[in-house]
Amino acid sequence: MKNAGEIEISYFPGCSLATTAKENNESLIEVCRHMGYRLTELADWNCCGSSSAHGIKPGLGFNLSCRNLSLAPEGIPLLVACPSCILHLKQAHSLLKRNESARNEYERLWGRQADSELKILHFFELMDGSGCIPDTTLNGLKCAPYYGCMLARPPELRHEKNYHGLMEKILSCYGASPVRWSYSSRCCGTFLSAAKPEVAGPMVNKIVQNAVDSGAECIVTACAMCHLNIEIRCTLKKVVPIFHFSELLSIAFKTGTGKNWFARHLIDPAPLLKSREL
Repeated sequence: MKNAGEIEISYFPGCSLATTAKENNESLIEVCRHMGYRLTELADWNCCGSSSAHGIKPGLGFNLSCRNLSLAPEGIPLLVACPSCILHLKQAHSLLKRNESARNEYERLWGRQADSELKILHFFELMDGSGCIPDTTLNGLKCAPYYGCMLARPPELRHEKNYHGLMEKILSCYGASPVRWSYSSRCCGTFLSAAKPEVAGPMVNKIVQNAVDSGAECIVTACAMCHLNIEIRCTLKKVVPIFHFSELLSIAFKTGTGKNWFARHLIDPAPLLKSREL
C-alpha cells in the first residue's frame, strides 16, 4: 500500500538517466513520489566509470565510483536505477569494507571515512518492499521483463540481493501478464552497439524475436542502455514497444497521464496502450 508521509532517500541517476533516458528518470521520480519517497539527487555526482573506465583503467573506475559514495549522506539509503551503476557502486563499497588500504586511500582522496553501513538500493527493491496499491491495473498487458546481463551478481557480491523475478512479481501485482521467455538475461551488446553495431544488431534481433515468439506485446527493460540498444539496433519487421519499468508503473498509477515521455521512444507504444485501454 502507499506509504504515509515522505521517506527521504538519496538518489544517484547516472549518465543514461540524465541524458538519453530522461523519460526513465522522470517516470521513476514520479513513481517514487506517488509511493511516498522523496528522492534527493546527489550533488555534483559523476559517471560511475561505466564499461570504459572499469575495462581500461580499473583503478580509475574504482575511484569514480568511490567519489559518488563519498557524496552520499550518512544514515540515508542511496537509490540507484541503472544496473551498471549499481554494480560498480556496490563493488566499490564491498572492496572498501574488505580492504584497509582502499579505505585509507578513500579517506585521503575524499576527506571522509568510508560509510560501511551505507545501504545501496536498486529501484526494484524499493518497489518490492512497498506492496501493491489498490485500484491500479495494467489490464493484462503481456510483457517480457528484460533484465539484461548487468544485474547478474559477480562472485564478490554473491550474498547481495538477487533481483531476478522482481519485475514479474511487481508487474503481476499491478495487473500485467509477464510471459515466460528465454532471453530475459541475454546481453544486448551494451557498448558494442556503438563500437561494433554489426555485432550488437543480431544480438538485439534474437532478444526481440524471442519476446515476440513468446507472445509478448511489449518488452519491459531494467536498464536504460538496454532500452536504447533494443530500439536503435533492432532490424526485424515485426517489433514490439519497449518500456522502461518505471514508465509502466507510472501508467498503472496514472501519474504519467499527459506526459510527453513516449515522444522519445522510437517505437510508438500509444497504439498498444490504447488497445489495452491504458
